[in-house]
Amino acid sequence: MGLVKTLENIWKIEDLRKRLLITFFFVVIYRFGVHIILPGVDPQQLASLHSMTAGGLLGILDMFSGGAFANASIFALGIMPYISASIVIQLLGIAIPYFQKLQREGESGRTKMNQYTRYLTVAILVFQGPAYLLGALGPAAPSSWDFLIPSTIILAGGSMFVLWLGERITDKGIGNGVSFIILVGIISRLPHALIGEFTSRLSNPAGGLVMFLAEIVFLLLVVCGAILLVQGTRRIPVQYAKRVVGNKQYGGARQYIPLKVNAANVMPIIFAQAIMMVPVMFAGFSTDKTGFLGSFTDHTSVVYNVVLAVLIIAFTWFYTAVTINPVQMADELKRNNGFIPGIKPGKKTADYIDSIMSRITFPGSLFLALVAIMPAFASTFGVSREFSQFFGGTSLLILVGVVLDTLQQIESHLLMRHYDGLLKSGRIKGRSGSIAAY
Repeated sequence: MGLVKTLENIWKIEDLRKRLLITFFFVVIYRFGVHIILPGVDPQQLASLHSMTAGGLLGILDMFSGGAFANASIFALGIMPYISASIVIQLLGIAIPYFQKLQREGESGRTKMNQYTRYLTVAILVFQGPAYLLGALGPAAPSSWDFLIPSTIILAGGSMFVLWLGERITDKGIGNGVSFIILVGIISRLPHALIGEFTSRLSNPAGGLVMFLAEIVFLLLVVCGAILLVQGTRRIPVQYAKRVVGNKQYGGARQYIPLKVNAANVMPIIFAQAIMMVPVMFAGFSTDKTGFLGSFTDHTSVVYNVVLAVLIIAFTWFYTAVTINPVQMADELKRNNGFIPGIKPGKKTADYIDSIMSRITFPGSLFLALVAIMPAFASTFGVSREFSQFFGGTSLLILVGVVLDTLQQIESHLLMRHYDGLLKSGRIKGRSGSIAAY
């Protein structure tokens, strides 16, 4: 009854109801466009593309696009070019002084960086469009210029339209629009994968149903672990010095600095998978498919998963080091008359924060690597390739993170109107930033 009452409260709030309906409307538009095939493409010849996207990096791209990649849809390239452009702009903000200056300019700087991100997205689409048409579609599409040029324009327009839908969801809908578009693409694959796994297990008379139930229990455990990885924080107590201005006293309150266990989010997995595509490309040109390079084409092989886990751990340390600056945090505390009890301000505080980050980043990187290679373990135990993708990796972390963010948005609307929240035991913890931020 509590859940029913909460749903009634959600429907009573006019602004929240309107936002949910707008979000649903834009999602329906997106899912409708996923099934619109590019003009000139033969749908009967897409069997090879479906087999290519059954696993690996292409399978991840197809999952993020909600099946549009394998369907040769006008939304085939999806939101991923924008994600790639966002990653590049973020890295430029770390390395190039001009972009560092834009980051410090507030709203005007963010507006300029968003414009650069869109320009770079269009540039990426100009190259990815012909590569997709000539490489992925194969015999399903003609290779003449009168097909390539219009189709590239359609694919670029489709991706930018998906980006526009995400921005409208952010402004008019429930929020986190780009992340929500990715979430919809991932969830759209879940029913088909779940039914397929249930059917295959049910056809096995030797304890097939028991194995399916065991898979579901294990999946729930992995999801709980992913929630802990996304929400896990270490809080550092901060004391602010008392100061008197006139007859009023300020400061003296104790607050906390939350340091995330997984400050890098899914960035290390994305970087590592991009690097892993290099040996896969060379393996495609090699005649020896069973050697060292050939093992990288098998996503369940020991070599592939060990190298992937090592890269994820390394990238987690690297990305955390370049995004979290203990010296800057210590300077901000000193400037605001704050200090960590028992630690001297300045360099000692920076060293203390750095040591805490090192302690929590190491187990966080190990857990992130374990979640990333979990689909390989699932495949080893007989789980189908489509269903095993939900046991870990980027898809699971994005799914968990965006769902928590969405629930936190609804929670804030309910509490603001003095309704009971979604959880009686306390508020849902929101993450600092959106998945789309990567």
